[in-house]
Amino acid sequence: MLSHDEVRNLPLPDLGLKLLASLSHEQANFNNLIQGFRQSGGWGAPQPADLDALLARLSDAWAWLESHALIGPSAENPQSGNWQRPTAWGQDVAQDKHAVAKVWAAERLAGDLHPALSSAKSNFALGDYETASFAAMKAVEVATREAAGLPNELLGVKLMRTAFNPKDGALRDPEAEGGEQQATADLFAGAIGAYKNPASHRTVQFDDPVEAAEVIQLADLLLRIVRRAQARFGA
Repeated sequence: MLSHDEVRNLPLPDLGLKLLASLSHEQANFNNLIQGFRQSGGWGAPQPADLDALLARLSDAWAWLESHALIGPSAENPQSGNWQRPTAWGQDVAQDKHAVAKVWAAERLAGDLHPALSSAKSNFALGDYETASFAAMKAVEVATREAAGLPNELLGVKLMRTAFNPKDGALRDPEAEGGEQQATADLFAGAIGAYKNPASHRTVQFDDPVEAAEVIQLADLLLRIVRRAQARFGA
């Protein structure tokens, strides 16, 4: 059972995850949780002066778990509508010491992303962050090559330098100042060099889900830039 100080002081995500861990694999009812918390000091024990605020925080934590799909309606007792259980995602998170990072990383990818990133998202969901990062940057490479009309033999950093060359690159923005054109070329070359090429040549340890999510988000940004370049030339 959560202590008064934990409910009082923990940040909401940490409180929610503590609450999730206390539910284990059992069926849970919010009313039972509240009654158990009220009686945690024993029958007739004095209650803290801020009990109402503590109960409100428990309610917030419960809502946080629901909103992140970490708990959901019970399939064993659906008619009551009051019983919940940790979802499969919730059980995985409860057993992971990096649980908060996984939740925040998944939130970063909750919105619409470029369709070319579907493979990256699938691998991310499976926890294969190295493959997810590689797939995201591979999608950028493929889209850039197709948009610039460059041959398959041109790869990686060299491909990006050619496509966005400030002098004659097919995807350069002719309306942009020269320094901006060079910066865009550097952005693409740096992203591919840092996150696609290493995984092509050696095993890279991507054990941080937040970093992997941000690599996918970076790829989404780069794909948007490629799409704008295509629009400029009516492609």
